[in-house]
Amino acid sequence: MAGSILKGALISFTPAGPLGLPALPNVIIFQFNPETITHAWTEATAPQAPQSTPDKPAPHVSALATTGNPGESFSFTLMLDSDQQIADTSTDPIGAGLATLSGVYTRLAALEMLQFPSSPPSSGLVGGVTAAADAAGVGASASSGQSVPSSMVPIVLFVWGPLRVVPVRVTAFSVTEKMFDALLNPTHAEATITLTVLTPDDLASVTDTLAGVAQAAYSYTQGVRSVGALANLGESAASILGMLPAAF
Repeated sequence: MAGSILKGALISFTPAGPLGLPALPNVIIFQFNPETITHAWTEATAPQAPQSTPDKPAPHVSALATTGNPGESFSFTLMLDSDQQIADTSTDPIGAGLATLSGVYTRLAALEMLQFPSSPPSSGLVGGVTAAADAAGVGASASSGQSVPSSMVPIVLFVWGPLRVVPVRVTAFSVTEKMFDALLNPTHAEATITLTVLTPDDLASVTDTLAGVAQAAYSYTQGVRSVGALANLGESAASILGMLPAAF
């Protein structure tokens, strides 16, 4: 029965490569599901109060008004154990071989890569020299009106069962390496991760084709959340509603 338990996962994609090459996935399936997850929220941003003028007072802004969705984050610790992975030779021979050679290093490397930005689409030697010249104030007139493409971290999906699939960005990551093999590869580690959920507003300016996948994931999870909230209206909820004033 233990084998049927779903595992959490983080899935990221590199941007589509040149010459029409597809985006490459980085799938990180949790070796062990975390025992505890902290799911935190921050209030949605309130709209800026309009300025009043001598001849016109500022209109009242509702205390409930917002300009977007609330902030959301997940924090948890992943346990990594190469001994356990080596013992799973029959079910995952490739993973067992990697664990034998490098401990949990490959798993840690996959997690670390979630934080590294990709190169700008037009980066290279020319782009690097141009950026350096602009930073030094050289050739400013020739490059005025042009901007150096910014790097972007990969889009990451946090998959925690079929009801929660959300686009996130890794905003905090720390690792405690506990034991090492003869080549000093870590064989046991604890990785503490904080994921900030990307809202539709956050994704609006993302031009990568995978932004649509992230938008769909957010909308799907929000829809599941709405259905779950409605399902909560049972007999006990009806008894509470019955105590409200007659206007309800």
